[in-house]
Amino acid sequence: MDIPSELITAVSRGSDQSASPAVRLLIDEILARHGEAAQAILFYGSCLRTGDDLDGLVDLYLLVANYRASYPSRIQAILNMLLPPNVYYLEREFEGQVVRTKYAVLSLADFQKGTSKRWFHSYLWGRFCQPTALLYARNDEVAKLVQRGFARSVLTFIRRVLPRINSDFTTRQMWRRGLELSYRAELRAERPEKRARLFDAAPDYYENVTRLALNAVGFPAEIVNSADGISYRVRIPARVRYLSRLTWGLRSGQGKLLSALRLLKAMATFEGGVDYILWKIERHSGVTVDIEPRLRRRPLLAMWVLSWRLYRRGGFR
Repeated sequence: MDIPSELITAVSRGSDQSASPAVRLLIDEILARHGEAAQAILFYGSCLRTGDDLDGLVDLYLLVANYRASYPSRIQAILNMLLPPNVYYLEREFEGQVVRTKYAVLSLADFQKGTSKRWFHSYLWGRFCQPTALLYARNDEVAKLVQRGFARSVLTFIRRVLPRINSDFTTRQMWRRGLELSYRAELRAERPEKRARLFDAAPDYYENVTRLALNAVGFPAEIVNSADGISYRVRIPARVRYLSRLTWGLRSGQGKLLSALRLLKAMATFEGGVDYILWKIERHSGVTVDIEPRLRRRPLLAMWVLSWRLYRRGGFR
């Protein structure tokens, strides 16, 4: 799939942001932890959208040259290779407050695959099609690779979503439906109304990248002007639509299984992992669950018990 140069330019312009002093503190610590293996650091999620990095967790992605060089522990590297990414928690004091991050470690090779149509699940291309800031790159070559990955994510997302919407659609309709599909393909704590606000946080970005990407995704599309603004019309064969329904069903089942496995794996990388997951679920869904002290001492067992209790109470879907 060729990437239009105008699309790369658009996402590059949107990703060109500087880290705040609080986030800079976290970045310096992450770079110190992972040394020469660190290639790029990406910033996405709710703190990026709101501009408030002292409320909640700063979501970062660390891209590394390879997993083995990123850790002193061979086990950590193997876990990262088998089920990327590994996720770590870090907090530091900043001007009398605490700045916190949840950062995920992913190799450059997996980033490239995960933003392309070669990666079946939406875990990566469903994230990086959204506005993402490139806060650190080791060199210009890495920066260009990352920016192409952002643009490739947009193309992959749109191509996978178009068969699941009406032939006539607006940009808002396409992105809200696509984000709903990709979020449903994971165990996510956010309520539907919160997911619906993702488009509204950056409508100009979504309008712009849709216009630049639509003719490169392989489906005949045209612009339809109306009194309500610009909309689009796309022609997709019924067979493609049917296959898309099947693949999104498979993607949803696969994603929920992978999400559960990643939560289990997080017990090996998160300090206070059980408490973090409880906080995260309560913050996004309002659901609270108690965990007995004996289970806190056995985090792997606690993870299974916690998952079941949260599921029964509607903590994730």
